[in-house]
Amino acid sequence: MRRGASKDIAAEVVADLAGRGYVDDAAFARHWVTTRAARGYGAARLRAELRARGVATALVDAALATLEGEDQLAQARALARRRLPALRRANPERAATRLRDQLLRRGFAAGIVARVVRESAGAGE
Repeated sequence: MRRGASKDIAAEVVADLAGRGYVDDAAFARHWVTTRAARGYGAARLRAELRARGVATALVDAALATLEGEDQLAQARALARRRLPALRRANPERAATRLRDQLLRRGFAAGIVARVVRESAGAGE
């Protein structure tokens, strides 16, 4: 026995819900970017997460346009300040490399990562 509704009925229900304002991919994308960026995730990671959830590229781009470069830099710096002491205690020689890797995994742009790692290396000496 097949589960679920036919494609026609499902499309009709989704269209009805969207018409009533219950399904709004643009609002979802904006909310996702706002909340995840506040938790220290960069634009590249947010883009990948939204695309994996089926949000259209145009909506993803519009939601990510709200992120400011300076905000991203400040968030990367804050993350580095939190993580760097533990990285230096664990392995001082590899701290900069591990910090770089963590920032890249979080989705920060390579230019921001390079700048934060450079600043952090200067602050540790």
